[in-house]
Parts: sequence; C-alpha cells; structure tokens
Amino acid sequence: MAEQQLVVFALGKEEFGIEISKVREIVRTQEITKIPQASNFIEGIVNLRGQIVPIVDLCKRFGIGSDEENDEAQRRIIVVNMESQLVGILVDGVSEILRITEESVEAPPLMVAGGMDREFITGVAKVDKRLIIILDLNRVFSFEEQAELEKVNDD
Repeated sequence: MAEQQLVVFALGKEEFGIEISKVREIVRTQEITKIPQASNFIEGIVNLRGQIVPIVDLCKRFGIGSDEENDEAQRRIIVVNMESQLVGILVDGVSEILRITEESVEAPPLMVAGGMDREFITGVAKVDKRLIIILDLNRVFSFEEQAELEKVNDD
C-alpha cells in the first residue's frame, strides 16, 4: 500500500494538498514588492535570504475568493520547487502534513471547486469527512505563465 505525504493548506473555504517533496519551506507572509504589468495572480517578489522569489496567489489563479474571515496572521507562503525554479505560493493557511494512502485518492471529479480546471488536479483525497484537492504544480501554470515566472526570477 503506497503512501504519500501532503502539505495541506486552505484557499478560501477549500482544502488543497501538494506533495511534500515539492515543498522547500513554509514562511510567514512578508512584504511583497509589486511587479508592474505582471499577470494578476503574480503578487510580486520577495527577498528570501538573498534569493528573489516570485509570489503567486492561487486564489486569483483559480478564481477562488479568498476567505475574508481568515486571519491575516494565518496566511503563509509555501516555497515550492517548480521545474527549475523556486516559486512562493500565497495561501490562506497551512493546516498540517498529512500521510495518505493511494486507496484514499480518487480521480478528480468533472466539476471542481469554483469551476477550477481539473487538469491542475491529480486527485481528491478522502480523509475522514474531509475532501482534499491534490494539485499538480507542474500543470497549474501554462507555458506562457511559467515563462513569465522565470522572467521574474531572472530580472
């Protein structure tokens, strides 16, 4: 029985997970420097111990409303390895590291939260009475969007 570990986080009222192997670190939100003419889901950049990291807002990327009731102090940046670069993902909160079995993961449903495109999703984990949408980070951004993120890293 194969297992995987997920970092579970909130976007709006939904729970999402990404494979822990993709996560470099989780940091508190910090001042984000805006980038002129960037896509609307690119919040800007941060200086993370001398390295410039682009920050993306997945709520904006997926068209999910951020949870207004969520305490700003709960927001986090999950720094992930995407292809050959680091990207910070702005989330409403990180709840846990969760170990799940293959048997608890089902194929993505035809209709997903907020009309999200299911090609971003590897599956949905059923844990107790919760549903956790497992994201495929390599498919979240189009080729053009990945190129834009790389350009931000290069500047």
